[in-house]
Amino acid sequence: MSHLEKEITQWFAKNKRDLPWRKTTPWGVLVSEIMLQQTPVSRVEPIWHIWMKRWPTPKDLAKATPAEVIKEWGRLGYPRRALRLRECAQVIATDFNNKVPDNEIQLRKLPGIGDYTAAAVMAFAFQERSLVLDINIRRLFSRIYDGVQSPTAAPNKRERAARAELVPKKSAHVWAAATMELGALICTAQKPKCEICPVANSCKWRSLNYPQSDQPKRTQAWNGTDRQCRGIIVQALRENDSLTEKELKKLWLLESQVEKALKTLLADGLITQSARNKYSLPS
Repeated sequence: MSHLEKEITQWFAKNKRDLPWRKTTPWGVLVSEIMLQQTPVSRVEPIWHIWMKRWPTPKDLAKATPAEVIKEWGRLGYPRRALRLRECAQVIATDFNNKVPDNEIQLRKLPGIGDYTAAAVMAFAFQERSLVLDINIRRLFSRIYDGVQSPTAAPNKRERAARAELVPKKSAHVWAAATMELGALICTAQKPKCEICPVANSCKWRSLNYPQSDQPKRTQAWNGTDRQCRGIIVQALRENDSLTEKELKKLWLLESQVEKALKTLLADGLITQSARNKYSLPS
């Protein structure tokens, strides 16, 4: 065990959060990983509990209607993830005897599951060795090993190869969880807590006096965006069985933006339109 691995895993043993998906089924892990995409833990935790109580296995979710899963998704955002998760459940229930596959290649073939999610499920559901690279781990490693404040938008081949060499032969899943937790709680994007970091003395970024990344910070605007408009429409349809276009236009300042949002929501299968021109969640 390397010095860094020992320091980080010992810190993790003492400081890890008591997250419910750390003591659940492989299905519970998969659900949490889909929900946690671009969404903070604090918002995911209450919704995850509701989903796992209502749909404790893939077969249970497979029987749900699109409207039911969109309603229970609540305000997590990116509700297409809810529909992909339902599709994923249908495939697992039908093709894998209601069990999440413990094979990374099979996982990647499931709806809505990419490289990161497949690797995370292998590590956290099955305690298998895999290359888990979420943004927290990538930021931690870019600072410790490269002396760079922020990683690139997505990992390239060189980064993957370099990080694969860091994955220990034993207890790789603990290393994945520990580095993710250290990135999330201590080596944060803004105002990292270097004074209490267990590996601060080994950090290249710190030794170079914290050089700033020259890449522009990506900030996602929200107010007035098409995404916000879509979210307001979906929320209104969660709260009402159906609404007319006229009723929906009262919820937003720009009528043309509502018209555009309705078109894209229909195309994404998140809403339906009746013969009487009323909109509702898909049944």
